[in-house]
Amino acid sequence: MNIFRLAGDMTHLLSIVVLLLKIRTTKSCAGISLKTQELYVIVFFTRYLDLFTRYLSFYNTVMKLVFIATSVAIVWYMRHHKVVKQTYSREEDSFKHYVLILLCLILAILIPHAFNVTEILWTYSIYLEAVAILPQLVLLQRSRNIDNLTGIYVFLLGAYRALYIVNWGYRFFTETHKIRWIPWVSGLVQTALYADFFYYYIKSWKNHEKLKLPV
Repeated sequence: MNIFRLAGDMTHLLSIVVLLLKIRTTKSCAGISLKTQELYVIVFFTRYLDLFTRYLSFYNTVMKLVFIATSVAIVWYMRHHKVVKQTYSREEDSFKHYVLILLCLILAILIPHAFNVTEILWTYSIYLEAVAILPQLVLLQRSRNIDNLTGIYVFLLGAYRALYIVNWGYRFFTETHKIRWIPWVSGLVQTALYADFFYYYIKSWKNHEKLKLPV
């Protein structure tokens, strides 16, 4: 494992820790999209189907379990915690995420990494992760109000994806010498979504305005 992969993993984990701390300490999920969090649950479950059939390392197994457990915990808080669930803005979180679920599944069936169930679901998780942030970005566009912890959470997710792209580039030149088109293209799409968000976020912050993303 190289330093960029490790930094990406730790940044991803830190983003989840920040989100859980926000929810637990403030007893609020205001500004957080339940639909994005549900998409991440699907991403982790479909990506880590090999958890009990293929052992790579202790680190790999622990990280998979942590990502699954924390994503489920976040959704549980937002759906079932008697205080937290009352702060969820269902009206603003109105992105039709089932469209992403269906479109990514169709794309994974048509263009998988390999034509077997495990690889199709792995490919599906890659496609879905690339666009899972969309409901969150749309919610922020509609509320136009980002608290510090939510902003840090989204920033860390963007940093995680950027570090993983650097990791892929590093591995291309030092190890594999092969381009894995599915994760590379999906990662670039995901990074572009974050970059667009941060451009308008920083612009609004400098101008002391409320966030206004392009519709």
